[in-house]
Amino acid sequence: MYAMSEYALQLINNNSFTDPLAVLDELLPEVHAYGKIITGNPDLRKTFALNSLVCVDNALWKLYADHNGFECFDDMIPDIYKSGLSYRHSQVASIPAFGIGSDVSKIKAAADQGYFIMKLKTGAPGNQKEMIDKDIQFLTEIHKTIGSYETPYTKNGKIPYYFDANGRYEHIDTLKRFIDHADKIKALDQIAVLEEPFDEFNESYVGDLGVCIAADESAHTDEDAKNKIEQGYGAIAVKAVAKTLSMTMKIAQMAYEENIPCFCADLTVNPILVDWNKNVAARLQPFPGMKIGLLESNGHQYYKNWDQMMSYHPRSGASWEQAKNGLYPLDKEFYEESGGVLISPPHYMEMFEK
Repeated sequence: MYAMSEYALQLINNNSFTDPLAVLDELLPEVHAYGKIITGNPDLRKTFALNSLVCVDNALWKLYADHNGFECFDDMIPDIYKSGLSYRHSQVASIPAFGIGSDVSKIKAAADQGYFIMKLKTGAPGNQKEMIDKDIQFLTEIHKTIGSYETPYTKNGKIPYYFDANGRYEHIDTLKRFIDHADKIKALDQIAVLEEPFDEFNESYVGDLGVCIAADESAHTDEDAKNKIEQGYGAIAVKAVAKTLSMTMKIAQMAYEENIPCFCADLTVNPILVDWNKNVAARLQPFPGMKIGLLESNGHQYYKNWDQMMSYHPRSGASWEQAKNGLYPLDKEFYEESGGVLISPPHYMEMFEK
């Protein structure tokens, strides 16, 4: 992936451009093809190539903003994509992530700290029977432990569940077993979203399952996302920090026009990239049943030196940097300063001084 990032930089070296979106359109097919060669994988996902282009795309957007004198994130969004990123949340939920087989006591501890929506990984190891049995048990334990928790941030006042199966379900009937069990234990109305149950080649229709199914990894591009919507997917997880800001703008606009909600997923990224993602989460339309924006943010759980990394942020200590009771507060200053992402960070700039 690093080699693909470097290759992209070589392709654009000494070239001029009008806007970052045009550069991405040119780079993606070439970098994707290059990635297939160096990995020896002819089926390499476009998402892998997009991930390698995030650093390049972010640099282009910052250069674009500097060159044009844009002072904030809103200024640099092209007019044709503004409506998809036109909302302004005053609060965004910080969504921690818990892996397959996580101790439910840790999930309870997070809920006790104020986190009211958490990403819960399903698709347990083993064959399909072993997987669904473990997933059902996990769902049961979660609902028994935190199902009665209340929150003012959902319309029904109940704590919502966000499940991510990472493409582990091979058949729709297996997924229906999970959903039927949720209904049986009276947890169905608390499942806000069930993300990416199948692999990207599974064309099962999911629009009639009684729960919102979201596309993530399979929605590489805006065209892929549109295909998923036609399959009944009711939401799209967008990742400016994994699929580039340029592609995220396209997907968010297409989803907005199709009246399909989006929310921001994470990739365990550093604090500055969290704010690139936060700028998107802050501007997406409210998710059905929710009163605030949604942003998966799990770096604090998995990076050893998270506090040190936080100090490298050019606006370290700003009110929007730290989640309080599971929420990022977004004030006028956040929007005026774009979360600090357009400010050159001194710590990293010093690495390039000669």
